Amino acid sequence: MRGHTLPLLAALCAALAIPAAPAAARSGSELQIAGSTKALYLMLIHQARADGRARAALAYLDDFERQYPGELDARVLRINCLLDLGQIDYAATLADQLPDNDRTGKVSLIRGHVQTARQQWGEAVAHYHDALRANPADPLTINAMGYAQLRTGQANAAVETLKRAADLAPRDAVVRNNLLLALTMAGRTAEAGTRLHAIRDPQVRERLQRQITEQSLQLAALQEQSAQETP
Repeated sequence: MRGHTLPLLAALCAALAIPAAPAAARSGSELQIAGSTKALYLMLIHQARADGRARAALAYLDDFERQYPGELDARVLRINCLLDLGQIDYAATLADQLPDNDRTGKVSLIRGHVQTARQQWGEAVAHYHDALRANPADPLTINAMGYAQLRTGQANAAVETLKRAADLAPRDAVVRNNLLLALTMAGRTAEAGTRLHAIRDPQVRERLQRQITEQSLQLAALQEQSAQETP
């Protein structure tokens, strides 16, 4: 798939480099084509990031933003790429510069991701909550909020949140694993066991059970340490 992506990106870069006619002089069909090109370019940048090529995605974003300055989707995508690369402080600076009046939930969501990267779990929960006001049925945002709740010590609240995510995305392994972890942290081991035994592959089930046990012990130790450090 990568072999098809790069030539198409190059072709789009060349097309975007052509000076655009003034909006008043362009027909409706021309504007529609331009909008489609912009959406396709963003999709290909998303694909570069999904392929693990965050630096390439940033380079493509530099070109994109010269053609379409100020696009919110591109600004959010840049912050995601920076988080992928561990450049958390720079990502946080850019997130602070995003508009506060966004009604799509995208700004709140990316600010939640920034606070998650900083391990500021309470702030992350608040941002994810705001993002869900705009997109209440987004399982990935619900999952992110549930995990952040778990990290703040709200295990039972995390269980209920993650159950919502599991209902919306029943085949998502990340959501399933986070729910199992939350159930274990909440002491609801019987319920966790029932869900765990629904996994048919015994090797996957055994490996996951071991990972859940290890992670629950690590989280419990971190929460105990945090409680001791709190005045």
